[in-house]
Parts: sequence; structure tokens; C-alpha cells
Amino acid sequence: MKVHLVDGTYELFRAYYGAPPRKNRDGREVGASRALFGSLLKLLRDDRVTHIGCAFDHVIESFRNELFDGYKTGEGIEPDLWNQFELAERASSALGILTWPMIEFEADDAMATTSRIAAVDPRVTEVLLCSPDKDLAQCVVGDRVLLVDRMRGKRYSERDVETKFGVAPRSIPDFLALVGDTADGIPGVPGWGEKSAAALLSVYGDVASIPLREAEWTVAVRGARRLAESLATLREEVKLYRLLATLRTDVPLGIGVDDLEWHGPDLSRLQDLAVELDDPDLTEATRAALENRSFERT
Repeated sequence: MKVHLVDGTYELFRAYYGAPPRKNRDGREVGASRALFGSLLKLLRDDRVTHIGCAFDHVIESFRNELFDGYKTGEGIEPDLWNQFELAERASSALGILTWPMIEFEADDAMATTSRIAAVDPRVTEVLLCSPDKDLAQCVVGDRVLLVDRMRGKRYSERDVETKFGVAPRSIPDFLALVGDTADGIPGVPGWGEKSAAALLSVYGDVASIPLREAEWTVAVRGARRLAESLATLREEVKLYRLLATLRTDVPLGIGVDDLEWHGPDLSRLQDLAVELDDPDLTEATRAALENRSFERT
């Protein structure tokens, strides 16, 4: 079996900025939720999608905000987008997808935890992390746990991650700690870019193993002295940045692979959702789209 894990937060953001706006009869903006519903429905039309979960950041803040004041928050999110977070979660649930609205942890942590659980199940042939988020590249394992960019139709194995970033998946948190991640509010180390970080990490594996003195480096890097001085100044901060960039694989979700099995849409929830999305044909259109699938719910 294949296990599909969807980054619902990314899907919602992409839908909001990529799909036309649409207000329901109450004047509420629902365009992104409608587009997200369509995206998930398209995924479910594939009869190879038998086990699936979708994670959302129910709130943007997480335990990481307690560790670092500069970590990302919900500040600046468009109100019409913010007001659709809970609606998007209900849309996912209405399709019968196991849905996680994350609060203390992040959606990526839920996906990382579930990928770890699924990867050790001998029945699972592939775990597909449906997101272009580079944070999740750290979870990729060989050809078994893959990062999938659905929009671009790309799949990244462990070798592909190494080609794209210049480092192995296990070094992604160190890579992000050095170069920074503006999406998450991780500032990185001044002067360090992707090439220099990849060059050092491809040799040493992690930041802690990079020698303090550039004279001891076994790889030639442009501006080595300046990079070494910058890193030495921020060694303690980099430890924190790496912690922030490391996804948790121990989130207490209380689920196993069998809980991810898809049994069809929840028709009672679909009917409620149809009213909220101002789409009276939603239930029948969903049935028609899934006519090639057999499922338990009626």
C-alpha cells in the first residue's frame, strides 16, 4: 500500500493565492476552501490512494515560538485566508480524510511523525509527503519515503534531495540553520549561502562537526575565514536554529497505518459543507467524481 500525507496548510495557501475568490450567501470568503476541496478530491479519484492523512496548522504558533521570539506567527495573514483555516479542515474531514488540526505542534510535525510510523510498516511500499516544503525533505528515506510536489508533478527520493540541496536529508536541519528560512523566521548565519552550506555539510554532515578554524576545513570554500568567524560568533544561536528546523517525529497522534485507510466521503458532513460553501451540487458532484472508487460510506 501507499500512504499519502498532505500538507493542508500549504494547499490552503496555494488555493487562496491561486484560485478566484468566491463569497457564499452570507458574504464569507470561501474560494480557497472550495479550491482545496477540489484538489483533495482530485487526489482521491486515484484508486491507488487508499491510506491518506491531511495536516493543518490550526493556529500558526507552536512550541517553537516559546523557544525563539522571531519564529513565524500568524501576523500578516490576510483575514479572508485566516478565516478559512477551520473551514478547510472540515472540507478535508468531509471527504473522509483523517485530518489533524495542529496546535502545540505544526502540520509538518504531524506529517513527519506519521511518515516515521508508516515507513516501518512492512505493508507500506511508499510514503508520499505531498508538499513542496523543504523542511519535509529531512524525512525522505531512499525510494521509500518521498517528497512530492503535486503542482509540478515532481517526486524527490533521497538521491533527488541530495541533488537539489547538495546535502543528504539528515543534514537539512543543519542546512536551514546556516542559510536561514524566511518562511519560518529562521535568520541563519550572515554570509552563509546554499553553496557554502552544502559544501561543508556534504563533508561534515552537521554543523557541530564543522571545525572552528577554517584552516582545518578539508574542503575549499570561498570566503572561508569570514564564514568561520561568522559561525564561531553564532555557534549557540545555530544550535537553536537547528532545533527549530528539526521536525518532531514523536507527536502523540495516537494513530497507526490502519487509521489512515480511506472509507469514502462522509456524506452528512458533505451536505453541511455544501451549504457553507454555497454549492448545492457538492454532494452529487463528489459522488460522480468518485464513481470509479468503491467505499463503505453510503
